[in-house]
Amino acid sequence: MDIQSVLNNAWNHREQDLNYLIELLRIPSISTLAVNKADIQTAVEWLLKRMQEIGIKQVHTIETDTHPIVYGEWLAAGKDAPTILIYGHYDVQPVDPIEEWRTPPFEPTLINGNIYGRGTSDDKGQFYMYLAACEAFLRTGTPLPVNVKFFLEGSEESGSSGLDRVIEDNKDLLACDAVLISDSTFLNKDTPAITTGVRGNTYFDVEVNGPDHDLHSGSMGGVVHNPLQVLVEMLASLHDTNGKINIPGLYDRVTELNPDERAEYNQIPYNDDTIIKEINAPSLWSGEIGYTPLERLGIRPSLSLHGISGGFTGPGMKTVIPARVSAKVSIRLVPDQDPVEIAALFEKHIRAIAPKTVRVNVNVLSRAHPAVVNTSSPYLAKTRLAYLKVFGKEPVLMRNGGSIPVVGDFQKTLKAPVIMMGFGLPDDNLHAPNEKYCLEHFYKGIQTIIHYFSILSE
Repeated sequence: MDIQSVLNNAWNHREQDLNYLIELLRIPSISTLAVNKADIQTAVEWLLKRMQEIGIKQVHTIETDTHPIVYGEWLAAGKDAPTILIYGHYDVQPVDPIEEWRTPPFEPTLINGNIYGRGTSDDKGQFYMYLAACEAFLRTGTPLPVNVKFFLEGSEESGSSGLDRVIEDNKDLLACDAVLISDSTFLNKDTPAITTGVRGNTYFDVEVNGPDHDLHSGSMGGVVHNPLQVLVEMLASLHDTNGKINIPGLYDRVTELNPDERAEYNQIPYNDDTIIKEINAPSLWSGEIGYTPLERLGIRPSLSLHGISGGFTGPGMKTVIPARVSAKVSIRLVPDQDPVEIAALFEKHIRAIAPKTVRVNVNVLSRAHPAVVNTSSPYLAKTRLAYLKVFGKEPVLMRNGGSIPVVGDFQKTLKAPVIMMGFGLPDDNLHAPNEKYCLEHFYKGIQTIIHYFSILSE
């Protein structure tokens, strides 16, 4: 196999690959908003057509509770070659607040070696590299050295509801020797990172209802318990003075690393100064006392407040006591924590601390299991070699504070190692305005994947 001709072909077609990515990025495939349902279908049709043009076979959709999976395969490497399942998600986050974007979120813009737009890093830019790598092989008439299957999801940003059942129902179709996911970041610009674990997640909508309509604060202030006041007091009580999540039973299944494991984990060069520089914050919150920032990001649970709605927030004044308010809350989970159990503990606690002057509803919007990967897998070891060939540096192994719901589902059903080889950067503004992706990493990522497929065949 002439791997150099494939690498040269990919490099010579890098502008074409970028243009295809730009086409995909222009599609506002926001999975969580009903108004974008037609855009989701547009993205599906675009991927089906592009994969067929590349030469991927058996391209079709798999229906889910929400948005379709786009599936395709190329299995001509033969039964003795490894079969790799490539996962990505074509859906993206909402763009709010739109006024903070410096460029239109769905008009990809090239600035200083980066491409800006929603989905650039999370995850269209990262999964498209695999399609580009496959095309470089097939365009040169070089058979891929491994069998590949593509599993491109459309609901990752809205909780991947029902995806575990889809994988179970299609486990024969999806059977593989390893799963590849690129939906994470380097440690920094110069240091690749392989993600060895992701946190789980439970996401809630907490609703507090008082009177049956909004009230005049002059007429009823001091008599009616303001639902907005109740909500913020309840939310403020969810952490204790030591930064620990104040929900009984939440830590019962949290496993502590032993001293040697903690010492090794904290060798990763990621500290307060690094984080402050990345996010341009005045200082970091001390968080859970007794744990380093790296530990609090990867191996400890966390609770976050995402937004409050209700009452009056427009220009000017309106002296109103709102009848109904709500908040979005999530809890990131670590290995051995069960999202169903944590959801029950959260709801029980919220109801216990709610005063009798209001009515409270807790809706669970999504759940995802935490997962850790087998770091002794030969598929992971060969990933390190591929990074070294292209970036000149071996990656560090570290856990990721975010959630990729499908990781645990793949491990449970397919019994295959999951390899998370990300190419994003910590300052890519994931889920925020001005999301970006480094073009150097886009091009080098394609080269890394070509090397990885070649190494796997040796």
